[in-house]
Amino acid sequence: MKRIFFITLSIVLGSLCSVQAQKIKGKIVDIDNYPLEAAYVYNINSQSHSHTLENGLFIIENNKVGDTLRVVLLGYETKTVVLKTIDFNDGISITLTEKIFQLDEMVITEELNAVSTIARLDLNTNPINSSQEALRKVPGLIIGQHAGGGKAEQIFLRGFDIDHGTDISLSVDGIPVNMVSHAHGQGYSDLHFVIPETVSKVDFGKGPHYANHGDFATAGYVDFSTRDYLKESSVTFTLGQFDNLRTLGMFNLLDNVKNQNAYVAVEYLANNGPYVSPQNFNRLNLFGKYVSYLPSNDKLTLTASHFTSRWDASGQIPQRSVDNGSISRFGAIDATEGGNTERTNLNVEYNKYIKDNTNFSVNAYYSHYAFDLYSNFTFFLEDPVNGDQIHQKEDRQIFGLNTKILNETHLGSTPLRLTTGMGFRHDVVNDIELSKTLNRSTVIENVQLGDINETNVNGFVNAEFELGKFRIAPALRLDYFKFLYNDKLQTEYQPLSETKTIISPKLNFFWDVKDNYQVFLKSGIGFHSNDTRVVVAQNGKDVLPRAYGVDLGDIWKPVPRLVVNTTLWYLFLEQEFVYVGDAGIVEPSGKTERYGLDFGFRYQFNDWLFLDSDMTLTHARSKEDPEGQNYIPLAPDFTMAGGLSINNLDGFSGGLRYRYIDDRPANEDNSIVAEGYFVTDFNVNYSFNHITLGVVIENLFDVDWNETQFATESRLQNEVNSVEEIHFTPGTPFFIRGSITYRF
Repeated sequence: MKRIFFITLSIVLGSLCSVQAQKIKGKIVDIDNYPLEAAYVYNINSQSHSHTLENGLFIIENNKVGDTLRVVLLGYETKTVVLKTIDFNDGISITLTEKIFQLDEMVITEELNAVSTIARLDLNTNPINSSQEALRKVPGLIIGQHAGGGKAEQIFLRGFDIDHGTDISLSVDGIPVNMVSHAHGQGYSDLHFVIPETVSKVDFGKGPHYANHGDFATAGYVDFSTRDYLKESSVTFTLGQFDNLRTLGMFNLLDNVKNQNAYVAVEYLANNGPYVSPQNFNRLNLFGKYVSYLPSNDKLTLTASHFTSRWDASGQIPQRSVDNGSISRFGAIDATEGGNTERTNLNVEYNKYIKDNTNFSVNAYYSHYAFDLYSNFTFFLEDPVNGDQIHQKEDRQIFGLNTKILNETHLGSTPLRLTTGMGFRHDVVNDIELSKTLNRSTVIENVQLGDINETNVNGFVNAEFELGKFRIAPALRLDYFKFLYNDKLQTEYQPLSETKTIISPKLNFFWDVKDNYQVFLKSGIGFHSNDTRVVVAQNGKDVLPRAYGVDLGDIWKPVPRLVVNTTLWYLFLEQEFVYVGDAGIVEPSGKTERYGLDFGFRYQFNDWLFLDSDMTLTHARSKEDPEGQNYIPLAPDFTMAGGLSINNLDGFSGGLRYRYIDDRPANEDNSIVAEGYFVTDFNVNYSFNHITLGVVIENLFDVDWNETQFATESRLQNEVNSVEEIHFTPGTPFFIRGSITYRF
C-alpha cells in the first residue's frame, strides 16, 4: 500500500514539475542565418523578457508549453512563436525578416539603450559616406576640419571645444581612437582610418556616467562597430568639383560558407579643395574582417586595417588679410603647411558563451601610428626672419586588451544584470618632437624631443537591478596610470616618471513609466588624463582632473510616429589643464562649470519620409575668473542639427541636412567673437537593378562660413605690431559630386 502511495505521489509531483515554468535557450537570426543582436524577446503569458547577445543568443525564464513568445527588433518584422515541448529540450531558433524601418513599432521599454537607438534609426535612414558624417550621428555633436582634410576634426559637444578629443572617448571595435600624450594635443582622435560604409552601429553616451569608459569620457563617449558581413559586393566611383575623386571597393570573400564571413574594403580619396594653394590631399584605406562562429556559438573575429594620408594646407588665415584684400577667403599666408599620417590596426575579438546567462568577451589589439604635421599659426610673431612654422612628429605603438563578463542572474527574487571588466593599454611613443622649421625642410630649433611610455590598467563593475518598472545601476571604475618620459634634449639620461590611481563611482536610475515613456537620472565622476610631459614636469600635479556630471532626462513617444528626448545636464571639471602641442606649453584654465538642455525628436510621416532635429543650449563659464572675464573660449551656447530624409521611395533615397552653431566667445572676455553659421547639405540616390546613382551637394546655398575659428595673436611679415583677432579656416563653398555604385 505504501509503495502504491509513493508511486502515485511521484507521478503527481512529476506532473506538477512538468508544468513548472522553465527557462528556454534560443537564437535569433536573419534570413541569411546571421545572428541579430539586441532583439527583444517577450513571453506574453508570464511577462518575462530577455535580449539577444552579440551572437544572437538569449535565455528567457518562466516559460511553459503553450506560452507565446513575441520577438521584436526595429527594422525587422515582429514574430510570435508558440512554445512546444521540443523547444525546452533542443532550444529554439527564430528567423526574422528585414523590412522598412517603422518608428511606430519602437517600444521604449524594449530597448537596451533607448537613447542610443536614436543613432541606429539615423544610420538606417541616413547612411554615412564619410568619416565626418559618422561623428555627426551623435545628436548634438558638431565638427570642423581645419587642416587640408588630413588632420583630425575639431569637435564641439555640450559646451566644449573638445579640440581633437580631449573630453570625448572614441573607439572602433574596441580599439581606442584617442591618442594619449600626442604630439599635437592630448586625446587627439583621427577617425579617418574608418571606411564609412563598413560602420554598422554607433553607440554613444553623454556625460561621465558609464563605468566601461574611462579616460577622456567627460563630455561623453562614442563607440563605432564595423559590420560583420556584406550581403553583396560593390564598387563605387565618385567624381566632383575641386578635383574630388573617390573610389571604393567592398568584396565579400566567403559567399555561402556556413558559419564564416569575410570581406575586404578598399578606399582611395583625392581632393584639391577650393583653395588658391591646392591641398594635394590623398588617402588610402584598407580594411579586412573575418568572422567565424565556433561550436557552442562562440564567435571569433579577426580584423586588420591600414590607412595612409598626406596633404598640403592653407592653414588658418587672419581676418584682417581678407578684409584688406591681400588674400581671398581661400588664400594662404603660409602655403607650406601640411602633413602626412598613417595607422595600422590589428584586432582579435573572442565572444564565448560560458554557461546559462553568462557571456565572456575579449578583444586584444595592436596599432602602429605615425604622424607628421607642419603648421604656422602666428606667421612672423616669434621669428620675424624665418617665420613661426612648427613641426610636430611622433611614431607610436599601442598594445591593449579589453575583457568583459556579462552575467544575468538574481539577487533573491530581483533580476540582476552584472557586468565586470578589466583592461590595459600601453603606448610606446618614440621621438615625439616639436621643432621650429622653415619650408618643411630646415630645422631651426628643437623645442621638445623625447620618448614616452604610458600605461593604463583598469577595471570596472556595473550592477543593474530590475525592480519592476525601476532599474538601479550602481557602478565603480578603477584606473591606474604610469607615466614615463625620457627627454632627449638633456645631456644626461634621466627618465622622469609618475604614477596615479583614480576611482570613479557612477549611479544611474531608470524608470519605465509606461511602454512609451522612460525617465532617467544619471550621475557619475569621470576624468581626462594629462600629457605625460606635463605630468612629469609638474611632479604629478593635476594628473587626472575629475569631472562631476548629472543628467536628468526622458525619452517619450507621445504619438506612435514621434519620439522625443529631453535632458537637463550639469558638468563640473576640477581643471581644464591640457598640453597644447602647437606651442609646447601648458594652459591651465582652472575649474569650469557647464549646464544646459539637450532636446531632440524623430518623426516619421509615412513609410519613407523622416524628420529629425537635435539642439543643445549651454551655459559654460570658468569658476575662478571674475564675471565678464570668465567665458570659456569657443564654447558654443547653442547648436542645432537635423534634416528631412527619404528612405526607399520607388528606388529614391536622400535628404536635406542642416547644421547650425551660434556666435560664441573666442576669448575670456568675449571681446572677440567667433561667428556662427547655418549650412545646408543635400543628397539624392536612385537605385535600379544592381546600380545606384547618387548626387551630393555640400553647402547647397553657397553661404560664406568659417568652419573653425580661433582668437590668435599674429604678426604678418610687413607688420610692425602684432594683432589679436579671429583666424579662421573657410568652410566649403557650394560643392557638388556624383557617384555610381555597382552591386554584385
